[in-house]
Amino acid sequence: MTRHGSARIDLSTDCEVKIQRTFEAPMSLVFDALTKPEHVRVWFSADGVPLHVCEIDLRVGGKYHFAWHAKDVECSFRGTFMEIEPPTRIVNTWVFEGRPEAEAVETISLSEENGVTTMTDHLVFKDQANRDANFGGDTQGVQSSFNHLGNLLEDLLASRA
Repeated sequence: MTRHGSARIDLSTDCEVKIQRTFEAPMSLVFDALTKPEHVRVWFSADGVPLHVCEIDLRVGGKYHFAWHAKDVECSFRGTFMEIEPPTRIVNTWVFEGRPEAEAVETISLSEENGVTTMTDHLVFKDQANRDANFGGDTQGVQSSFNHLGNLLEDLLASRA
């Protein structure tokens, strides 16, 4: 069952973005897809271009860095892990290098029911201007990235069968 384009994106508060998406996969597999470089490299880019930088030091205080070339521009994200509770929760800083002043704190929460995992991605920015600079109405990139994640999860499940 495909859930392409089904991420619900809520910008109802001035400084926050809440994104919720379900995946037809167990929570432990979704957690792995969110935290293992070999998986993140495949799905993170909104335009489907594999990451040329995918570094993840998955520990409290550890850093991550993701980058890919979109057209003639490098898109690069960095952050530091603040909390890690496998397989249910990750809290980290979130910085798009093109707008370093717009740092956010991101909390990803996972829950599972009957083999279906719900992911809630909650970003908190310091103000509305910084939130809007990153998520001002254009949600296509988020939908596309999570579609790629859903495809990866389907492939991983099929390879297990």
